Amino acid sequence: MSDRGPLPRFLLGVGAVVGAGLVAVGGLALRPAGLVAVGLAAVVSSCLAAGVARESRPERSAVVEAAWKAGATTVGVLLLLSGTAVLGGAVLTLLVAGAAAAAWAVAALVRGSRAATTRAAVAAPPMPAPSAPLPPVSALSTGDLGREWVRTTTALSGPLDARSREAIVARRRETLDELERRDPEGFARWLSGVPLPGSDPSGEMRHGDAAA
Repeated sequence: MSDRGPLPRFLLGVGAVVGAGLVAVGGLALRPAGLVAVGLAAVVSSCLAAGVARESRPERSAVVEAAWKAGATTVGVLLLLSGTAVLGGAVLTLLVAGAAAAAWAVAALVRGSRAATTRAAVAAPPMPAPSAPLPPVSALSTGDLGREWVRTTTALSGPLDARSREAIVARRRETLDELERRDPEGFARWLSGVPLPGSDPSGEMRHGDAAA
């Protein structure tokens, strides 16, 4: 349902009726050569619109729609100007042409502004959800410390910003320090085995509970 009020709808209806009358007068007033010129102008504008649409939207339906709309608009505008010239003379024709050009420019600016706003809204990345704070490593069991080491190893292999990478590296350092503090000998055995980057160090530890 349209959200326009009664007055805008009435004015649009009157404008449509007046425009249709001027188009009819213009078509009747033109000689055959003038009608041929209008047809050629419509063909040219249709071809140009189809070429532009093919570059931006290669779907056949979009190309056909752009072509016939451009052709119909060209015919309507030329016949409208012809009818205006017949009834009102050159001065009124210039005024109508200027008003039509201004209205087209304003509509194009409004559409461009809306499209830019839509693109910006689509392109803007969603705000990341706040993540829950990690528990301190001293509160984790030795098995959880080993899993934390494996988890952070996997996290470092993915794409990260500088701040996230720095936080993960600091977490790994805290994890290793806590493992070494709980069982220095087991930690040394794990290191002496030249562990793989994602290996779980908790298997070498004797103490599985969090330190008091």
